[in-house]
Amino acid sequence: MIKRSLTLVVLLASLAVSAFAQAPAPSPAASPAPRPAAPKTHLQVGQPAPDFTLRATDGKTYKLSDFKGQKNVVIAAYVLAFTGG
Repeated sequence: MIKRSLTLVVLLASLAVSAFAQAPAPSPAASPAPRPAAPKTHLQVGQPAPDFTLRATDGKTYKLSDFKGQKNVVIAAYVLAFTGG
């Protein structure tokens, strides 16, 4: 019984190894195109942030300069925070 179980385990392991070894490599066209690098700002503590535009979940766009003169601005950018999952 042990010999039969050991043979079965070895057979399944060899099948798994051969299946992964023969899997086709992903084509270069299937990989996403590289994104351009974000410009480096080299901000120091106390310097104002550069003006930028973001789209909210309701579809409206907001610019940082829209909030100029207000005391604090909070940007929530947690990927799974507003997905319901």
